[in-house]
Amino acid sequence: MTTRIAFLGPRGSFAEAALRTLPISETSELVAAASVQAALDAARDGSVDCALVPIENSVEGAVSITLDELANGEPLVIIDEAVLAVSFSLVVRPGTSLSDVTRIATHPHAAAQVRGWVSANLPDAVMLPALSTAAAAQGLLDPACGYDAAVSQHIVTELYDVVSIADGIEDTADAITRFVLVQRPGAIPAPTGADKTTLSLFIRSDQPGALLAILTEFAVRGVNLTRIESRPTRKQLGDYYFSVDIEGHVNDSRVSEALMGLHRVCLDVRYMGSYPRHDGKAPVLREGVTDGDFAEAQQWLRQLKGEI
Repeated sequence: MTTRIAFLGPRGSFAEAALRTLPISETSELVAAASVQAALDAARDGSVDCALVPIENSVEGAVSITLDELANGEPLVIIDEAVLAVSFSLVVRPGTSLSDVTRIATHPHAAAQVRGWVSANLPDAVMLPALSTAAAAQGLLDPACGYDAAVSQHIVTELYDVVSIADGIEDTADAITRFVLVQRPGAIPAPTGADKTTLSLFIRSDQPGALLAILTEFAVRGVNLTRIESRPTRKQLGDYYFSVDIEGHVNDSRVSEALMGLHRVCLDVRYMGSYPRHDGKAPVLREGVTDGDFAEAQQWLRQLKGEI
């Protein structure tokens, strides 16, 4: 059976490039989605088997729509991740020169990463938001699109009737974007020893020490956080949830015990998957938090209680 994988499109997007770095079958059908929400909805309703969407950028931080969509609605879980170095080009319709450009379309995260270049070279240009960098480039095919140029990756010049008039316009060298591959809940990938787990944590109420209580559950068990974001729950002003990535797999004793602790102190814990780290980096564990240490402690307690 052919695996269908949605990605934030259209063709030529960074998401498509990131997807092609993953070990997917050559027979997989890649389906371009118009937006992050459309890609995730397709995974939820079974139109596709899984979906790849951006989740964070090294310059601009979290992709809010992805965090919020994963934290709400029908559950999806992350099964893999990919990291892609990003470089931007200014693309236009053939015959357009730099002096002709007054309105530029691109994804908001891309706009933030080329702000300095645009300010220096096109100080009067207006930046317009697009669903993706590739969608902005594709939009140029319509003369009535309302803009003269798009910030995208150079590969779009091979896919659409557009040309680049400036390459490497990013303000920060070595910028990277992280993408996650999600699917409906099912079998959890086996631990590799170099894993990551993603959670959305909803506090019971806005009270002193609420975040400390969450962090304590991780700290006392030697679980390292690699990312933490606060996002509004959209229920009322000042009501937030926390999106976190931690080192380790749900099958690791320190992680599973931390999850049990979080279940006690949080209003809700949404488990969003344990999956291999893109860099293969194994966590450095302090003494007392290995699986063997937890097993020995359990054995000691059973002896203490006279069960063995």
